[in-house]
Amino acid sequence: MTCDALPQPAVLETPRTKLLSRALLLRFVSIIGSSIGFYLPLSVVPMFAKETGSESGAGLATVALLLATVACELVTPRLITRIGYRWALAVGLVLLGAPTALLTFCDSAWMIVGVSVVRGAGFAIAVVAGGAVTAALIPADRRGEGLALVGLVGGVPGLLALPAGVWAAAHWGYAPVFAVTAAATLLALLSISGLPRRAATAGPDGRHGVLAALRNPVLTRPATVFAAASVAIGVFVTFLPLALTGQPSWVAAAALLAQPAASTLSRLVAGRLGDKWGPARLIGPGLVVAVAGMATLAVTGSPSMVIGGALVFGAGFGVLQNATLVLMYARVPAGGEGAVSAIWNAAYDLGMAGGALGAGLLVAPIGYPATFVLAAVVLVPALAVVRRDRGSAEN
Repeated sequence: MTCDALPQPAVLETPRTKLLSRALLLRFVSIIGSSIGFYLPLSVVPMFAKETGSESGAGLATVALLLATVACELVTPRLITRIGYRWALAVGLVLLGAPTALLTFCDSAWMIVGVSVVRGAGFAIAVVAGGAVTAALIPADRRGEGLALVGLVGGVPGLLALPAGVWAAAHWGYAPVFAVTAAATLLALLSISGLPRRAATAGPDGRHGVLAALRNPVLTRPATVFAAASVAIGVFVTFLPLALTGQPSWVAAAALLAQPAASTLSRLVAGRLGDKWGPARLIGPGLVVAVAGMATLAVTGSPSMVIGGALVFGAGFGVLQNATLVLMYARVPAGGEGAVSAIWNAAYDLGMAGGALGAGLLVAPIGYPATFVLAAVVLVPALAVVRRDRGSAEN
């Protein structure tokens, strides 16, 4: 005797949490504004300083910008606690953009350096406060994908604004570049009223502050790995064009375009995979890919190897950008986003500066190819940090 098979209950898929909210779309406006405000005059200000007769001012402007950025990144979480997301982001945008208007009236070296210091402070506040509010606006189960999308929204305008500023200054003069910089950042202020005022759980007692976070190994380990990768990116962006002086000019241009393009794409992929499997699983493979790409760049005599190395390195670096940041956000409660944003961004800036400075001391005695290999070697010990972090998480 036979019987009909019993009907199986339908498997209901859990609906995915909505990613794009009105507040997040409004946040995209300030992301684009701060990206344009930072990158549009980034190469133009040193050009402006040099043209006005200050060779030292050209270098000091960039150094002052970076030092002010790192210093203010570490204190911005306290500012967020006191005045909230909206006011902190507003202050950052104003300080980032408005001072550039002063350069249309005054071209003295002290003014150029002073404006750079204020802009660096503004960028730090905008990035840290903006990063914290962004993390709060993205659903936890889609944080990897959401942060990858945010990276795309901010990365593309920056990628276009950097060369656009140089081109506009050459064709129209410096004043229009400075005016557009101020306008882009100040207009972004109109979007801030739609953002939350502060974190769901603030940390006035210091439990979620930067100093407490720096004593927490579950946060410092991913930050250390990302800082090591940032050392390599500092070497790449600073010295790759100089290493290719014997090659056609398009080789350096193609490599410098390939790296951020691959990084942007890999951040998107890593975001989806990290939400599915966990970001910690991606950090080790991302490091290995970055090491391989950086080592390949040492073959400076081959255009195909250089461009291929830039693509591979960019892919690995993009994975590390997404995975380390998502992992750090996942390891803090509500209210700790500001500290994570500060530490991650400081690791990025300090790593880049350290890579450029260290490689600058080594290039003359050992040459460019060996310097690129050494930059790849610097990443290898970070694998031990990844292994220790995975072991601690499992225990």
